Amino acid sequence: MKQDPMIRVKNLSIGYDGKVIMKDLSFDISKGDIFIIMGGSGCGKSTLLRTLTGLIPAQSGQIWIQGIDFINTNSKEKLEIMKHSGILYQSGALFSSMTLAENVALPLQQYTSYSQDKISQIVAFKLALVGLSGYEDYYPSEISGGMRKRAGLARALALDPEIVYFDEPSAGLDPVSSKNLDDLILEINRTLGTTIIVVTHELSSIFSIGKNSIFLDKTVRTISAKGNPNELLKNPPNQQVYEFLTRGAQYEK
Repeated sequence: MKQDPMIRVKNLSIGYDGKVIMKDLSFDISKGDIFIIMGGSGCGKSTLLRTLTGLIPAQSGQIWIQGIDFINTNSKEKLEIMKHSGILYQSGALFSSMTLAENVALPLQQYTSYSQDKISQIVAFKLALVGLSGYEDYYPSEISGGMRKRAGLARALALDPEIVYFDEPSAGLDPVSSKNLDDLILEINRTLGTTIIVVTHELSSIFSIGKNSIFLDKTVRTISAKGNPNELLKNPPNQQVYEFLTRGAQYEK
């Protein structure tokens, strides 16, 4: 029996203040997928991510998350859906005045009735999961950029989300730190079965972690390719996709 998608998007238009950036977006994201949203600068990748997470409203169209109409549901049910999702922002978005442990504890304090002892245990586990055991009392300014990204991921995982969104996770990282983060994403997906959605233009990440993808094409203002990125490279559907995946190599069909 075929399983329903974790996320289904149909005829979605996205943008700001009534201005449409991308239109007629339709795609499915399966449970346990590592799904890449890719495309050139300014194509609307982060806007799509913010729409999927409920941070900005859709211009039109439909989004179902685990079978629930995310756009038209009531605010209480929407909050419940959002609580089962985690987000790693491009900057990590840690609170500079809080230690790493305090940052990770914050969603647990806000959305659970756990005791402080249980919260401390969960925080220690989540930081260990991302390789930051022993850094509980450090402040974001005292650690490297790659470590801040991992601390942000620990916070995103605090509530055991079924879906985790990543907005340009490799931005500002050196190649080694970027690969380490990719390896961590793969490990979390493999061990926890978390559905992962990644906005990125980094080819190394796209090819190493992506199981499925969509390509947002500015020339037509919609999706012009879907599928495994490595397969799209072998059989590019159009010039824009091929040039993006080869960093501008000559397209020959």
